[in-house]
Amino acid sequence: MTASYETVNTNLDGNVLYATFNAPPMNLIGPELVRDLVALIGELSNPAAPRVVVFDSADPDFFLPHVDMTKVAEYTAEAAKAGGPGDASLGMLFRKLSLLPVVTIAKLRGRARGAGSEFLLACDLRFASREKAVLGQLEVAVGAPPGAGAIQHLTRLLGRGRALEVVLTSSDFDADLAERYGWVNRSVPDAELDEFVAGVATRIGGFPRDALIAAKAAVNDISLPTPAEVRADAALFQQLVRGEKAQQRTAELFDEGFQTRGETELELGDALGRLKAAD
Repeated sequence: MTASYETVNTNLDGNVLYATFNAPPMNLIGPELVRDLVALIGELSNPAAPRVVVFDSADPDFFLPHVDMTKVAEYTAEAAKAGGPGDASLGMLFRKLSLLPVVTIAKLRGRARGAGSEFLLACDLRFASREKAVLGQLEVAVGAPPGAGAIQHLTRLLGRGRALEVVLTSSDFDADLAERYGWVNRSVPDAELDEFVAGVATRIGGFPRDALIAAKAAVNDISLPTPAEVRADAALFQQLVRGEKAQQRTAELFDEGFQTRGETELELGDALGRLKAAD
């Protein structure tokens, strides 16, 4: 690995690359972070890339909390650089992540909501801190369905009823419940998480590259949504999130301290439940 990134710290350990999100003040998914993801995914597409990548966060409270709602156009323009204007969406960028010829592992501490959760879902394996991980899909409470993969992945992983529960309630879920539902592979005690994930990554990284790539591709052929399905979800999200209702509800959240490190973001599931009832 030769590149350096503004919002991602990288460290190569044998066949495993550790990629740590570090975008103060709270790891919002904005244009800078998306630009780095586009570049990193491009580099990981090379035949000489490490066999395994572990994604985590330098911020103990926030993994990737959600997109920066003040910069939707800007981060969408950055996402388009991965596939052209016709694929100007996080959903298609995250699909490229799923298709990489490397094994991607997410090590979750802190909050991963909205597109942050959708990034996790695009990874191959997900391990969460039992005490410190929080997951949620906030979009419906704001006024739009998820648009970067949650509909597709959650329905396949959780089944219809639980996927609808996650999406329609916009609630926060802890690691144990997320494990029980199938949202993450395992909930691991926080004190054991680093060692556990390092062990999994090192074990996988020691296996033949061709076998890893072939096995992942075979599972992807069965389980991944098609490009058309991802594009349709992205188009609907982008249409509704720019609408008057979504703008009003987002403004309410900003009035409560949305996109700051205060109580609203820490307990966003509760804050979403306090929004005025929609007409």
